[in-house]
Amino acid sequence: MRSNQDIAAKGNFEAAARAARPLDTSAAQRSCYGIQVLVAGRRKQWRDEIGAQVRRAGFNATTVDSAVDALTVLVLGIPVDVLVTDADLRGSLCCSRLAAEARALRPNLGIVFAGDSAALGRSELIPPDAFALPAPVDETALARTVREVLAARNA
Repeated sequence: MRSNQDIAAKGNFEAAARAARPLDTSAAQRSCYGIQVLVAGRRKQWRDEIGAQVRRAGFNATTVDSAVDALTVLVLGIPVDVLVTDADLRGSLCCSRLAAEARALRPNLGIVFAGDSAALGRSELIPPDAFALPAPVDETALARTVREVLAARNA
């Protein structure tokens, strides 16, 4: 008997095989499991919701609850294609500082800031090459934004 996870994985692998193209230098950084999205946010409900949306869009999600944990994932060399961070991430290592540090570690990393319009309204928080996604984050907007980030990164 096959589990739901096996069935879902089979569907993702078949879709990936159909869309396969010759590897270029940016694709060489990806893992064998497809597109990896790192979700960083202090609120568990937000992380779980964004992580679930990422998975439903066909990507793999790793969720962490702090900027320090997100940087740890990047420092350890775990494959990550896109970082989705909560624009409300505060502290000594806030969302903008996380983006700067992540970009220093991985220059080709796609970055998405998701949050309420007040947090996104502070333009000094968002680097010029990052994408902003206002709350509430709906499933199609998140998937579309991740695809845009990947396309911009590979262009």
